[in-house]
Amino acid sequence: KLEYVQLLSAGAERWIGQLPDGVLLSTCRGAHGGSTAEQVIGGLVAMYRDFPRFQRAQERREWDYHRTDTLQDKRLLVIGAGDLGEQLSRRLTGWDCSVTLVGRRARDGVRGVAELPALLPEYDAVVLMMPLTSETTGMVDAAFLARMADNAILVNAARGAVVDTDALVAELRTGRLRAILDVTEPEPLPADHPLWSMGGLILFPHVGGSCDGLEKRSWHVAAAEIERYARGERPRNLVHGEY
Repeated sequence: KLEYVQLLSAGAERWIGQLPDGVLLSTCRGAHGGSTAEQVIGGLVAMYRDFPRFQRAQERREWDYHRTDTLQDKRLLVIGAGDLGEQLSRRLTGWDCSVTLVGRRARDGVRGVAELPALLPEYDAVVLMMPLTSETTGMVDAAFLARMADNAILVNAARGAVVDTDALVAELRTGRLRAILDVTEPEPLPADHPLWSMGGLILFPHVGGSCDGLEKRSWHVAAAEIERYARGERPRNLVHGEY
């Protein structure tokens, strides 16, 4: 008699294709966008302003004065034009950044994924915020990374399997690109994985949405979705294959 499944997560990849025909599946889109955007911006600020280096200098009791880069005026390409991408875009405009959203298809204010080969070389950072699907698995491969501008930053706030890990490791080893990863493939990383010791990398243990108020925000969205369904209305976060 199952009719409807409501998730407390934004990602639905473990559920897609696992439910009987006719059963509705709704995500918790809207609950985690703010905290994920906050983490992405924090990572970018830390990398541009050299926070890890300053922290290491503090531990050595060394006054390491030097000029740094800045997030201001950077051009960011955000792949994923749903709630996560929109919330990040809204916040980045306050940092005087130029943001372009990319979705599965082009629409008003959103570029299409088919345009990526031409777009990638033009941006200082590329932020991944799309769901994991058959189309996005392995999307960020060696060719994708090769098209990114020198010294650009790849930020993965999506799912680890969106990125070809071996290809990313190869690029990071050259020092041409940098990366900020909240997710990896595999996850968690084995103790002997090369990413642990890679330069030009800030690594988080999948904590983009893990902060105070998580449960309250999640259940607020879930309760509203369930209430719509109970009233005979269409839930807003039904999984439909777009990003």
